[in-house]
Amino acid sequence: MSYLRKGVSGEPVKILQAKLGVAADGEFGSGTEKALKDFQTAHGLAADGIAGPDTFMAMGLGELVLLGVGTKGAAVKKLQEALGLAADGIFGKGTKAAVVAFQEKNGLDADGFAGPATLAKIAAFAGTVTADQVAKSEAPAGSTPSGEALPTAPGATADAGEAAPSKSIWGTVKGWFS
Repeated sequence: MSYLRKGVSGEPVKILQAKLGVAADGEFGSGTEKALKDFQTAHGLAADGIAGPDTFMAMGLGELVLLGVGTKGAAVKKLQEALGLAADGIFGKGTKAAVVAFQEKNGLDADGFAGPATLAKIAAFAGTVTADQVAKSEAPAGSTPSGEALPTAPGATADAGEAAPSKSIWGTVKGWFS
């Protein structure tokens, strides 16, 4: 789903870099990878140098979280528990169906993705995903929260997963990640 790793570029990388306190040039290189591994180690996360939902949550970057079919980890498990599901930490078709039902019940776009807007309405994520983060995540397709055009990632290809919701940063840049 939504992962940042070495070789990726763009607005989500700038957001991550700013949080890590490294030069926010939007290019995920060796310096960003090292800073990320250091953060992950210091916070008890798998120090793999790949920023995904669990790392974003630990960093307070709720605007970068997008959970969908195929996503795994503590954030998925927390979502499943909040939705009253068997919590195995693997976002599958059952989790998607529960997310769609939750979204329909709460007046959200029922797309089956648990992004900032959905997570902000779930009590278990209260304070973890804020209204400000939801607003930041809903940049118009093809732009950043500040309104500038998104760069393209060299050699990026869309994965075989489902398309990300259009009302998020990930709706535009999802194809950069696998």
